[in-house]
Amino acid sequence: MKRILLASAILSILSIPFSVSNAQETIVDGVAAVVGKNIVKYSDIDRAYAQIRLRSGNDKPFESKCAILENLILNQLLIHKGEVDSVEVTDEEIDQYTQEYLENDLQQYGSKEALREATGFTYDELKEQYQRMLRNYMLGQRVQYQLTQDVNITPREVTEFYNNLPIDSLPEMPERYELSEIEMQPVISEAERDRVRTQLAELRERVIKGEKFSMLAALYSQDPGSAKKGGELGFFPRGRMVAEFESAAFALKPGEVSPIIETQFGFHIIQLIERRGNTVNARHILIIPQVSAEDMLRARMTLDSLATEIRDGKISFEDAARKYSTAANAKQGGTAVNEADGSTRFDQNAIKERYYNIGIQGMDEGQISNATAMKTADNRDAYRIVRLNKKHPAHRANLTDDYDNIYNAALAAAKQQKLRKWARYQMSITYVRLSDEYKDCVFENLK
Repeated sequence: MKRILLASAILSILSIPFSVSNAQETIVDGVAAVVGKNIVKYSDIDRAYAQIRLRSGNDKPFESKCAILENLILNQLLIHKGEVDSVEVTDEEIDQYTQEYLENDLQQYGSKEALREATGFTYDELKEQYQRMLRNYMLGQRVQYQLTQDVNITPREVTEFYNNLPIDSLPEMPERYELSEIEMQPVISEAERDRVRTQLAELRERVIKGEKFSMLAALYSQDPGSAKKGGELGFFPRGRMVAEFESAAFALKPGEVSPIIETQFGFHIIQLIERRGNTVNARHILIIPQVSAEDMLRARMTLDSLATEIRDGKISFEDAARKYSTAANAKQGGTAVNEADGSTRFDQNAIKERYYNIGIQGMDEGQISNATAMKTADNRDAYRIVRLNKKHPAHRANLTDDYDNIYNAALAAAKQQKLRKWARYQMSITYVRLSDEYKDCVFENLK
């Protein structure tokens, strides 16, 4: 199938540019291309090429440097339009994502010194690089969205797209499964909830009397992501945290400590560190109520009894899910959704990852599993039962069984066609000059 121009693929590589030293790639800088008032450097191309090689495990990755340069030129055209049209990317947004990247780097390398040794950049230099590249990435993505958001296709166009594909280019779809599930979390005793509240009240009192919140968070918080950083979460805007936590954090003054807050993750106390524009930086201590063995056994027995009632026809699976399930899909009758693609179908890899202890492949359509242990999205212990609704045998993609997949591919192709048409026009009115090394490149999408 014809290669499709995807600026986002290169942009995503460039948004994580500093592991290139691990590829043992020598980057020689210089100007590879001039696009209007902007430039593309040799190091941009070499860095992207090295990243592709790292990810593919291939010394000769499929993408040529000319193809990478083509995408980088498109990126510069998008950035230029964003600047001309004053497309907004706020400092708060850039700071938020920059902080996430830096925290991931520190978690990976362990310290600022190790980070510098691995990447060749100091922490502050990395911060500046991330801010610049994330701004360009977000600006380009928003312009690309604006250019293609009004693209729609009809069922007839989907059919035409499918019919124009060579038969041997149609993907072989693996065996897939449609499932429903009922999740049941054990009820935590009130005595355990009181124990947690008392522990947090004592910790809060110690902070009020002068002990460092960060030290107590490192000692007692059960949030693995923030405890080792003294409970610090970094800057976050409204809408990032669960409602109860966010409401309490944004109501605080710098240095102030919240009352005890309960969320789906457990119980917290929060201290505001700093407010910056529409974002805040806070630290917290999380204590998670513990589930007793008796609570777990009770939940399993209850769920197994419910499975028996469903098998005996006393209640439908869908009604039981709506009435008893603690999962997010309860209102949808327990229909399981594949988070990877938003569909209701799971291939064997997705099954092994999500339902590793059930044996879905060996079940018959309509069969309901016994209660099996699981971890919820917020890492709580729970049990679930699963019904296999339908098996879809392996087959070559077709309109009947795979319409959603083909529709998405057709829509993406239509958007890319509009983007190519726009880019070609921009090339005709924009000054573009290539260095001698790349002057013989033949661009597939910008010509």
